Amino acid sequence: MKYKQMGSTGLFVSEICLGAMTFGGDPDTQAFRGMGYMTQDQVDAVVARALGAGVNFIDTADTYFQGQSERMVGQALRNLGRSRKDVVISTKTSGIVGHGPNDRGASRGHIMDAVKLSLERLQTDYIDLYQIHQTDSVTPLDETLRALDDLRAQGLIRYFGASNWHAWRIAMALGTSEAKNYGRLETIQAYYSIAGRDIEREIVPLLEAQKLGLLVWSPLAGGLLSGKFGPGTQTPEDSRRASFDFPPVNTDRAWPIVAAMREIGDARGVSVARVALAWVLAKRYVMSVIIGAKNTDQLNDNLAAVDLALLPEETQRLDKVSAPELEYPGWMLAFLGDSRVPMPFEP
Repeated sequence: MKYKQMGSTGLFVSEICLGAMTFGGDPDTQAFRGMGYMTQDQVDAVVARALGAGVNFIDTADTYFQGQSERMVGQALRNLGRSRKDVVISTKTSGIVGHGPNDRGASRGHIMDAVKLSLERLQTDYIDLYQIHQTDSVTPLDETLRALDDLRAQGLIRYFGASNWHAWRIAMALGTSEAKNYGRLETIQAYYSIAGRDIEREIVPLLEAQKLGLLVWSPLAGGLLSGKFGPGTQTPEDSRRASFDFPPVNTDRAWPIVAAMREIGDARGVSVARVALAWVLAKRYVMSVIIGAKNTDQLNDNLAAVDLALLPEETQRLDKVSAPELEYPGWMLAFLGDSRVPMPFEP
């Protein structure tokens, strides 16, 4: 297991982050049967295996199964007797957690209420990484950032980040924090997979320029890149895609990618999922990759991706077959080229 710097901070997190979106669930809720319904014993086993493999990073959210996920994470760490300082806990807020008008969003009021409830469920005194889960177009960005900075000053959170934001909003937040002398965003959690490379257009260059950590969610595109799917195949009933077809993926583009990964996987004696994860892990701008597992067998295969180093020709093949279409101004920039390069000028 490798450990990478979290943004520009001095904290290091494992390149694999255990996602807790599968923790909990309601067997009577059809929409989430394929995603979760894990008992505490099952959660304990998965967490124990992940920690045993060197994972020191766990990600959850207050919206996952109405807080069940956070409770199970906290209880698992207590049941396993793990020292709090050895585990980096990340959670999120701003999603809908109740029926009231203020039971959502990134207002100061909701953030202050939500963090206390998350701390109680997680059975901890502080949250290592507290993230705004989605865009709140109503609350002023300054209000959100000031609340997060106050929580940091109080020691209730240590760092903060955001998830599912546009590049322009991330840039605005960084500028506001610098101008107001607030703590700044250190991480961005975003969807990224070999079948969904949209963030490479605007978000990745911003993250690299500002030294923000990229925490990847759904690197297997909601299971679509697990190897169970392909043209003409029937969706397995026990898969997440059977009941929760998300994130959206252009399958006409995805199937050639899956086929290429299958050939590489067969030649290397590894699963398609392992190849897909290895491709994401190899990107220099990726801080950590969130993997979710409903059992230890699934977790073991995903964990093994850290030991799979794709050959240059394999990476080149996968990069080519999965290359996203250029959007303006990308195609114009490619057409014009870059006449300014760091070398001696020769007229």
